[in-house]
Amino acid sequence: MAAKNYAVCSIIPPHMLAGIVQSTSAQQISRDCAQHTLDHTDEIRVQRHPSLRQTQHGPPGAQGIVPPHITSHVAQHHDDQGVRASADDTTKHDEGIRAARAKGDHSAVSAGAINRKIYSCNGTTRLPGTLIRGEGQQPIGTRDASRDPDECYEGFGATFDFYKNILGRNSINDRGLPLIGSVHYGRKYDNAMWDGEQMIFGDGDGVIFNGFTDELDVIGHELTHGVTQYTANLEYEGESGALNESISDCFGSMIKQYSLKQDSATADWLIGEGLLAKGINGVALRSMKAPGTAYDDPQLGGKDPQPSNYANLYKGTQDNGGVHINSGIPNKAFYLACIGLGGNSWDRCGKIWYETLTSGKLSTRANFQAFADLTASVASTLYDADASQAVVDAWAGVGITVTGGQSGGGGL
Repeated sequence: MAAKNYAVCSIIPPHMLAGIVQSTSAQQISRDCAQHTLDHTDEIRVQRHPSLRQTQHGPPGAQGIVPPHITSHVAQHHDDQGVRASADDTTKHDEGIRAARAKGDHSAVSAGAINRKIYSCNGTTRLPGTLIRGEGQQPIGTRDASRDPDECYEGFGATFDFYKNILGRNSINDRGLPLIGSVHYGRKYDNAMWDGEQMIFGDGDGVIFNGFTDELDVIGHELTHGVTQYTANLEYEGESGALNESISDCFGSMIKQYSLKQDSATADWLIGEGLLAKGINGVALRSMKAPGTAYDDPQLGGKDPQPSNYANLYKGTQDNGGVHINSGIPNKAFYLACIGLGGNSWDRCGKIWYETLTSGKLSTRANFQAFADLTASVASTLYDADASQAVVDAWAGVGITVTGGQSGGGGL
């Protein structure tokens, strides 16, 4: 499927970046970095799709792993001028990346061999930069893992292997799409993102955010946005956008668990553990097990805003209608389903979610109810009534009642 939904998806949500920009507790350098990150998302969007310059806001959902509300908060309120500047630059670049996104279907065809290309922007915002490591070449060797192109290379490999070995998928588009990453993007850029064609890694400001290359779940999260782009193509706003974000969290977490050989019961279910710098009161960007508990720090704009139940659904306009905020609801449903089914997350639950995503039965505007109903039906078709009931119970645990579709049987 060719990409149609031109979202640029980054690991730091816009609401988090906006929170940093607005924070009175964050240092000036952090606020500036957050604003910088938000601004450059639009810049990248324009680079990828110049016609978006004609629209006021561009397509919905061009966001990164750090939420814009956090970057914005830092850019406006951090005490350190340098941190505010970095946040401000990040904000500007995030906006640019959103518009850079849609050049058409660049599908590649191969026999299934991985093809990785790692570039360095060397502190500029020119993409992709200078090629520094191609497929099969020797490691570059750097001392800082969080800003290490070799970590990016290995993370791409781990993600490719998971999709190929567990799900039978040949890269992002199932046709051998090369995996391209650009490191050292911008100056203290506070994000990592999938822009529709490649991944982009900033170095972080070092005050609120560390670098991004050594977090496997972040790499898996962002590359999974590409998988969604080529399959269900969920629109990046409202509940469909929150499902888009949640699916990336689910698969990013599974890829990390698969690499660490962790089962569902022993995994930490954190997204972006290690991204928050020393001194920040938080453990990660998000907790799938306990949404709303990942951080609580005035430098980030306060407490993690994710709800864990549909009764508390965020209904505002921030963050494209809460795509990073409301993703906590389906995230927890996935966690509960994995615990209910037992074993490894990828053994059955991951395959149920993957089949749901790739079945062709989801509308691009699918809401939580439609997704929940289809996962229960898929569980019954792939496995049995007990598996389907575990999925039904998981959705009930977040306030969503599955309505029908629990028939069939079989195995995978």
